[in-house]
Order: sequence, then structure tokens, then C-alpha cells
Amino acid sequence: MKTKHNLLIAGLFLAATSSALATVCHVNINSTNPTPPYTNWATAATNIQDAVDVAAAGDQILVTNGVYAGGSGVDPFGDPICVVVNKPLVLQSINGADVTVIDGGGTNGCLYLISNTVMEGFTLTNGIGGVYCESTNAVLTSCVLTGNVGIHRGPVDGGISWGGGAWGVTLNNCTLTGNSADYGGGAYGCTLNNCTLSGNSASNPYGGVGGGAYSCTLNNCALTGNSAPGGVGGGAWQCTNNNCTLTGNSASGGGGASSCTLNNCIVYFNSDPTDGGNYDSSSTLNYCCTTPLPTNGVGHITNAPLFVDYAGGNLRLQSNSPCINAGDNAYATSTTDLGGNPRIVGGTVDIGAYEYQTPLSMISYAWLQQYGLPINTNTDTADLDGTGMDVYQDWIAGLNPTNALSVLRMTSVTKTNNPPGFVVTWESVNTRTYYVQGSTNLAAQPAFITIQSNIVGQAGTTSYTDTTATNPGPYFYRVGVGR
Repeated sequence: MKTKHNLLIAGLFLAATSSALATVCHVNINSTNPTPPYTNWATAATNIQDAVDVAAAGDQILVTNGVYAGGSGVDPFGDPICVVVNKPLVLQSINGADVTVIDGGGTNGCLYLISNTVMEGFTLTNGIGGVYCESTNAVLTSCVLTGNVGIHRGPVDGGISWGGGAWGVTLNNCTLTGNSADYGGGAYGCTLNNCTLSGNSASNPYGGVGGGAYSCTLNNCALTGNSAPGGVGGGAWQCTNNNCTLTGNSASGGGGASSCTLNNCIVYFNSDPTDGGNYDSSSTLNYCCTTPLPTNGVGHITNAPLFVDYAGGNLRLQSNSPCINAGDNAYATSTTDLGGNPRIVGGTVDIGAYEYQTPLSMISYAWLQQYGLPINTNTDTADLDGTGMDVYQDWIAGLNPTNALSVLRMTSVTKTNNPPGFVVTWESVNTRTYYVQGSTNLAAQPAFITIQSNIVGQAGTTSYTDTTATNPGPYFYRVGVGR
């Protein structure tokens, strides 16, 4: 895994310096002969800020093991920061976050980054803010942010603290744990990819918001054990969550999520005294595993997610989890899951942060379990109701695979004069979208063209009026399932 990250950093480094030869600076807290510009280990700087100050845009700074505390950096607002990176460069530890630490000492922020800066393999701890960035064009990879508290600066009131672990940065494969702030205990205003947020908190006398994250976009992340005592959004508040797992979070409202958009997410085993524990009515959910059944969005299941070992913290899916193949590929934002494995296996994305890697069917396990069908490829290809459609096709169409009367078929095409055209009607379900195609010449290539897509299905039948059909014709129609 380390080699993979190093290759990524190298690629970014070379791309940024294609027009000039970059310098590599070195930092070793135990260096005995620190001599600018620190181009080898024998002359390495003893603190990171000294190396940043002599480096140029596009340079690389390598840091070896040690706890790097204090520092003379000052962020653009005049606050003391251990390390201020004020030029686009690559800052990389040699041996990873376990042994390379930036410590704010409870008085300084740990790190400030400007845009287009890349940092890999550090622990940021004890800071008045773990990392504060100019924009989410700055990137942290494989970092640990722990035990930091929020910065008292923000869009509402300077007396409120924001973003305990991170503020305004993109985080890839990072861990945020035990951070706190009034708003956004773990992160505020960030994009988080394949990250774990646990044990962060948001609270103040008026009620904090977003124990894990506030105003963030989270992809393939796990949010566990975060809290907003007296407030809302124990796991997340005002966030967009794609393929995330939110469990064991708590708040006074929206224990798992509040005012969030949740797609392909497991939101289960969270707690609050007012909203049923998992989410509140201000959240929008699609293809989620949660309870109670949401009244908005589509594709939800209420079945327990069946983690491998919930008590032990293993949130991967058991082989019979209903979350397998139960998501919507449109919300899958990356090619890997939280564990670094392929994100879509079996044709359809799973719900939650982890993808089950050896599915026995291409069909939603929850859907197969609903009809008491065995989970295997033989079921996928069987025509159980004699309609000429196999079980996989029935699933795509949202039909009952055991009922010959449950079919996708057109029921009528009727001419209308107001408005002029033809009304196309077909049997439908309210869990699918449809498209209508038309033709005036079946010998043409292609014979059919799409005249309308993303038609939301209704329970029973759905109709669409083709107002383009004003000539004598003939007109031919067909209907397909959009999802």
C-alpha cells in the first residue's frame, strides 16, 4: 500500500515540475548539521518549516521519523501554526503516519496548506485545528488526525470553533479520530474519500452540529461512534454521503445524519431520542439500508446490514448481507471501496463503504431474499414464472419473478387531439424510471430513437404523451427500463 501511494505522489510531483528540475529537501529532527537548502540527509533540516521556507514551488520535502512540535509558522489570519506550506509542493514522510508526527502542543494549529499542495503519511495531533487549508485543491493522503480541537474562526461567529480535525481540504485514505469542535468535530468543508471518522464530537452550550463531519462530501467513508451531544447530526450534518457506513453515532436529533443527502449508505444502529436514531426528516436518502423506511427517495431496504463483526468494528458485509448488489451505480464515485478493493463487483454496487468481493449473484441480495429465492447464478438465469424473462431481467424491471401477471408490457397507444399526438401507456412500478423510444420506419438504422427518458414510474401504469407525432405516420413505440 505504501508503494502505491509513493507512486501516486511521484506522478503528481513530476507533473508539477515538468518544466524545471525540482529540488528534494530533507528533514530529520535529529540532524546534526542542518544546512540550507537541505538537499541530502547529512544536511537535513531539523524542523519542517525551515525546509518549506527554502523550497520552491514544485519541490518535494521528505521527512523522517520524529515528533515535530512547535514551529514558527503563522497562517494568513495571524494564528500560530506548526507548519505553514505557502507554496505548491509535495510534503511526504518516509515511514508513514505511525512514526511521523506534527504536534500542536495544545497551543498551535498543526498545519496550513495552500492550494495544489500534496501531503502524505503524517499524524497531526494536539492542534488548534489539525489541518486548515486554502481550498480543497490541497490534498492529504494516508494521514491520521487525532486529538485536535476546532479553530475559533468561521462564517457565523468567531466564538464558535470549526473543523476540529480538518477544515477545507481533500482527504484520501485518512483516519480522523477523537477530534472536537462546536461545528464539525471531525471535519468541516472537506471532501473525504475512503476515510474513517470515529469518536469525534461536536458540542457547545447551544448544541453542536456534525460530530463526524459538517458541510462535507464523503465517499466510501465509515463514520462510527461520533457524537453531537445536545445537538444534531452525530455522524454528519449538511453533508453529501455516497457509499458510506454510519453506525454507532449519537445526537439529540439525527443520530446518524441530519440535513444530509445519503446515497448507497448504511445508516444503522445510531441513536437519538427524537428521530428514530438513524436520520431525521430533513435528510434525503436513495438506495440506503436504514430504518425506519424513508418516505423519500427510492431503493431502500430496512433489513439489518449483517456486518462481519459489528461489535469488533469490522463493518465489511457477510456473505448473505442484503446490502450486496443493492445500490445504484450512478452514486458510485470511485473505483475502490474503503478497504482498497474494487468498488463494483458483480455488476451492481453494494450499499455501504465496503464492497463484497465474491458475490454469487448479479442481483440485489435483498430482492432475492424478499422472494425467498436462492442466491446463485442458476437463479439469475431461470424463468420462474414462464413469461420469457429470467429472474435477472425481472429484477432490472422491478417485477415479481414468481408471478406471471407481473410483466413489463405496453397496454395501449391512443391518439389524442389536445395536445395532438399519441399517448403511450405501459404496466409499471414506482421503483423504476423508464424511457420511451419511437420510430416511423422500422427499416431505418437505427430503427428507434429515444424521445423521452427518466420517466418516473407509477404504481400500476405509466403514460407518456408523444407530442412530436403530428404527421400521418405510421408510428411505432417501445418502452424500456432506465434502471
